[in-house]
Amino acid sequence: MADLAGNPLAPRGKVAGLTWVPWWVFLITGVFWLVVAWVVLAFNTSSLKTVAVLAGIVILVAAVAELFDMFFAPGWRWLHGILGIVFLLTGFFAFINPGKTVFWLAAILGWYLLFKGAADIVLAFLSKREHDLWWVGLLVGMLELLLGLWAAGRFFRSVTLLVVVIGVIALMRAITDFVMAFRVRDMVRAAREQ
Repeated sequence: MADLAGNPLAPRGKVAGLTWVPWWVFLITGVFWLVVAWVVLAFNTSSLKTVAVLAGIVILVAAVAELFDMFFAPGWRWLHGILGIVFLLTGFFAFINPGKTVFWLAAILGWYLLFKGAADIVLAFLSKREHDLWWVGLLVGMLELLLGLWAAGRFFRSVTLLVVVIGVIALMRAITDFVMAFRVRDMVRAAREQ
């Protein structure tokens, strides 16, 4: 962890290890995910290859985000690392085999949502004592889990479903990052007042 002793804006005490990343970093990543969701959900797809490439891009962005969280998350870094590696391999597969990717994409997205939803549910309960908005993470995790079961079951294996699921993933990540941004900001303010 970086040395923050000389930084007058650095948080002190219990939350120092959690909040040394500026709150606006999460705000910027939330805006990025919101733009990705908007582009994906507005996309008029005409080919299966386009859907595979689009899915590969979104999954690689999710991999980068999880690997980022591996270095900056206060706990469960190993889980973020594992998810990042799984998403990285999945994203590369989408580019290497775009024709086969669409066939397997519903199952891959289903597994992504199952793992991500389970992780978000666990993290929501683990962070229940730290913040009042823990239930937002729980709701997002439950929604991801339900979408994962839906996609893993290969219901409605259409291109439209794949685009919508990818857009929903990006939108849920945006919401999570927005909540995290303001939660970190509030924690820093509370730490400074102590």
